[in-house]
Amino acid sequence: MSDIPKISLRGVKKSFGAKVVLDGIDLDIMTGESMVIIGGSGTGKSVLLKCILGLMTPDAGEILIDGKPAASGNRDAFLARFGMLFQGGALFDSLPVWRNVAFRLLQGRNRLPKDEAKAVAIEKLRRVGMKPEVADLYPAELSGGMQKRVGLARAIAADPEIIFFDEPTTGLDPIMSGVINELIREIVVEMGATAMTITHDMSSVRAIADKVAMIHNGKVQWTGPIGQIDNSGDPYLDQFINARAEGPIEGVR
Repeated sequence: MSDIPKISLRGVKKSFGAKVVLDGIDLDIMTGESMVIIGGSGTGKSVLLKCILGLMTPDAGEILIDGKPAASGNRDAFLARFGMLFQGGALFDSLPVWRNVAFRLLQGRNRLPKDEAKAVAIEKLRRVGMKPEVADLYPAELSGGMQKRVGLARAIAADPEIIFFDEPTTGLDPIMSGVINELIREIVVEMGATAMTITHDMSSVRAIADKVAMIHNGKVQWTGPIGQIDNSGDPYLDQFINARAEGPIEGVR
């Protein structure tokens, strides 16, 4: 494994008017590592993800991918390195499942022929536990858990190096949440991908993470291996993971 982080954030800042969201984020995510970002609502987790993808431009600091500035080079080639599982699934209602999964494969100069793209989509659906006949259904015909699986199949369709998971278990019951967490962990390990997950769900944190980073007041309050979160000695992390009303984090009442 390379000593150069797959993703490196140095002094990343982002404000919206007078509201400071990111106030000097420093974080390294190594190749093949599964990093889970936690923190309260409005702490900048999604903003951080958007800055890495170049959907937002930081006010200060630098973001490096494999040691090179994320903003440099060909934009399409850069985005092709990423897969994304969106919070709400974000499937296209007007497209059958297989076209949702193969959406990227059917775009651009390097697009696959339709039959090849569908074959890839069916294989990725199989990988997330769905049968081939699901491919021709539409998202509205699927349960929430099945839609999330389709979103996961789409995220891995192009075999990305880096996969982002935005609240992967939102809206799912505890059993289906466990299934999705297990699938994510299996797939990330199997692909050797670098993963960054944003979640409030501590069961997801414990199932998916190699390392955890907590963002508070625009900075990384604590980061370390998943095995250390219960004995971190950090009062902010302790309050958050135990869902305590009393503690240094304000605004929980």
